[in-house]
Amino acid sequence: MVKKKTARNWSIQKSQELYGFERWGNGNFSVDSRGCVQVKPLGDQRCIRVLDVIQEARGKGLRAPLLIRFQDLLRQRVEQINKAFETAIKEEKYDGVYRGVFPIKVNQMREVVEEIIDAGEPFGFGLEAGSKPELMIALAIHYDPNSLLICNGYKDEEYIRLAMLGSKLGKKIILVIEQVSEVEPIIRLAREYDTVPIIGIRVKLLSRGEGKWATSTGDQSKFGLNTTQILSTCHKLREAGMENALQLLHFHIGSQVPNIITIKNAVVEAGRFYCQLVKLGFPMGFIDVGGGLGIDYDGSRSNFESSMNYSMEEYARDIVFNIREVCASAEVPVPDIVSESGRAIVAPHSMLVVEVFERITKTDDSLARKPAGQSHPIIDELEHILKSKRRYSQLERFHDALQKKEEAYSLFNHGYLDLENRAYAENLFWKICQTIDAELTETAYHPEELFELKKMLADQYVCNFSVFQSLLDHWAFNQLFPITPLHRLKERPDVNAVLVDITCDSDGKISHFIDLEDVKEYLPLHSLNDKPYYIGVFLTGAYQDIMGDLHNLFGRVNEVHVFLEDDEEDGYYIEQTIRGNPISEILELIQYKENDLLRSMKRQIDRATRKNQVKPRQGTRLLDFYEDLIRSKTYLNIEQEPKKKSTRRARTGK
Repeated sequence: MVKKKTARNWSIQKSQELYGFERWGNGNFSVDSRGCVQVKPLGDQRCIRVLDVIQEARGKGLRAPLLIRFQDLLRQRVEQINKAFETAIKEEKYDGVYRGVFPIKVNQMREVVEEIIDAGEPFGFGLEAGSKPELMIALAIHYDPNSLLICNGYKDEEYIRLAMLGSKLGKKIILVIEQVSEVEPIIRLAREYDTVPIIGIRVKLLSRGEGKWATSTGDQSKFGLNTTQILSTCHKLREAGMENALQLLHFHIGSQVPNIITIKNAVVEAGRFYCQLVKLGFPMGFIDVGGGLGIDYDGSRSNFESSMNYSMEEYARDIVFNIREVCASAEVPVPDIVSESGRAIVAPHSMLVVEVFERITKTDDSLARKPAGQSHPIIDELEHILKSKRRYSQLERFHDALQKKEEAYSLFNHGYLDLENRAYAENLFWKICQTIDAELTETAYHPEELFELKKMLADQYVCNFSVFQSLLDHWAFNQLFPITPLHRLKERPDVNAVLVDITCDSDGKISHFIDLEDVKEYLPLHSLNDKPYYIGVFLTGAYQDIMGDLHNLFGRVNEVHVFLEDDEEDGYYIEQTIRGNPISEILELIQYKENDLLRSMKRQIDRATRKNQVKPRQGTRLLDFYEDLIRSKTYLNIEQEPKKKSTRRARTGK
């Protein structure tokens, strides 16, 4: 529990500072005058109150957990990266152009990819595919003959044939060789289709990435060719008379690169490879800098793994400048620049809304009452510690309380302390910890043990969602996301909490949160009342949608797509709704057919009816309930009813 202070000492500005909206929000997220989170998808004065979207979605029958996509923000990010490179190219007097592509693997959802294609059409923005299914998507929805379609990933003959088919349809497809074994099938199938494909080579750089995905780069990367393999590939292409096909050099320095120096070093090294290939007689023309452009999840603008110490504009300038300098020194014409910045484009546009429905706390006076009769000595000693705050130091009281708690557990285990006294001893211990924590000031130095009290005392807020389905990177990589209440931000938060999901797994929780200088292990929130309490998880648009796990068979969540609209009363409209998976759909994925389950349940109910274990009408109702439930959503139904006012009349004295 945080220190109790009046709401008078709080303000909207303090909430904005506490949760860091101005740091990580990039001008798109803030708090309005009612204390509700608002989104400015285009960074101008037009805004959308998130709570209004939630209420409208509820009116359509879509409850939290709810994924909200702000499609205008997605379009803005596409425009921003293209304009950043256009500006850099103009300022640096660069002779090439920018040819960006969106890597489908970052978010394969149709509505997302189609929105990116539409927003990128004026810029010739293309797509990148890393598998046969992704390439099949790209071929079907990619119409611009001038934009690029980059083919990465491992390739069998079917993949290569598919790419050749795209080339025959007039698409500008570039097959990037990731392994030496791909060279001969490409040459053979090019002859079969009587075409000369555009070929790229992915190079393994000595430069290594930083952050959580650094191991995907360098000598140990599973993709790309080393120097010897590049020369071997060049020799095979020349022997086949296909030297003119080699036009692109590709590298990838890792996802979410936090340090701009890492990117600069990689670009310089890749530039040297590019110039050498030109001097070997290959036409080239493109350099693909891959992904890596980060998102500042914590707003610290640092080289911390969940941040980035550069802007999108600085990223573009450094790439353009360094390629130009390397090519100038080698007297080689500059190439067109390709980038595959997926995370930076899609992460900001979507957020996950979860609803809290229960609070698990360590102390509860309504449950832990002092046992009647003569108190146990261990209880007296803990009560003495609680009352002696003026007499002993905070650290001494904490050590004494910790010792007495351990003694109470030992007495219980040996049969000398009953259950009621153990419960009351536990409650006293946590009260002592709360009292000590309330005395600590934020500016003074405190021993590490006392510094950990807030973490120890943090409550658990149970939320109706699955970490494994909706925030897999938090569980798998401890990826940080900005998380805030979506309303009540005019009130002082009075509870420190971690968020736990509804899966039957102890890892199903969020216990690490963004902080300006470090990682916090609790989140300040508000006490629950009889009204819904909504929490937003921001910047979730990259990877989380598609990588979700069906742990405990919790499926996809409900989803709404929101657009700005000046003519609408609230300044926005919900363009599309997508309902989450029903139970039957999830069971079908693991080979349980709805009709088979219903028939099995009917047989069992009929058998129980014949044995008079259930009445016929009861059996019918049970089967109807089972059938209704199998078609419902996988998440909990936690409709909160307002607390009923007491109808008991107050005494009047008459």
